[in-house]
Amino acid sequence: MNILDLASIIGLVACLALVIFGIVTGDEGVAALGNFLHGPSALITFGGAFSCILASNSMSDFVGGLKSIALIFKTPALDTPEIIKKIIELSNVARKEGLLSLEEAASDLDDAFLKKGILLIVDGTDPELVRAIMETELVSVEGRHKAKIGFWQDVASMGPAWGMIGTLIGLINMLKKLDDAAAIGPNMAVALITTLYGSLLANWICTPVSGKLKANNDAEMMIKEIMIEGLLSIQAGENPRVIEEKLKSFLAPKDRETSDEEGGGEADG
Repeated sequence: MNILDLASIIGLVACLALVIFGIVTGDEGVAALGNFLHGPSALITFGGAFSCILASNSMSDFVGGLKSIALIFKTPALDTPEIIKKIIELSNVARKEGLLSLEEAASDLDDAFLKKGILLIVDGTDPELVRAIMETELVSVEGRHKAKIGFWQDVASMGPAWGMIGTLIGLINMLKKLDDAAAIGPNMAVALITTLYGSLLANWICTPVSGKLKANNDAEMMIKEIMIEGLLSIQAGENPRVIEEKLKSFLAPKDRETSDEEGGGEADG
């Protein structure tokens, strides 16, 4: 079950709060916020950046990329020590009752990837073919994840670029009116707003989103690799304790201690 990722929520809110704090602590106070709101600048920066991304993607990929921002606000249900514990339980079942007994155990599993691997083993699929099928699916999943990550990385690069385009437009308009000294300051301020918007788009939204999606992808890929190694070890008839030690090598030392406290593989009977 996915729960809210407080780190993402707090981080994004804190970034915006700090920017607002920096603005309102000036001489004008809260009234200074109006100096940073400019519709045409926002349209050029945000509209231009996302329009370029749309031009380089299909409509479905573009919409899917936008929707993927919601993923950073949910903590993936990835409990690596629990997955290892489950694989060890399956290895004990297979050691005592045979590989065919895993078919019944698979019906209680929620993870479709793990269930698919178990059914392949139960069907007597060659180990190399099992690995090939599972790794093909893993590559496919990672490819979809990387497309979403790349979407936000592309927006992060487009934001500052379109901010600079807006600034150049503003500077050109300002230079056309150099004979009016009183208008230079306000026009310069408006020209720079697009650069600010572009930087905010890239560094407040896009870079954190792509970073969180990448971290989630890496965690999911590691768990799926653990599943593959565990299933192949079960199929090879390895001792549950050996399988446990092999799978725990994927974990950080502190997580290995947690796994030990929860209990490991059973001893040979």
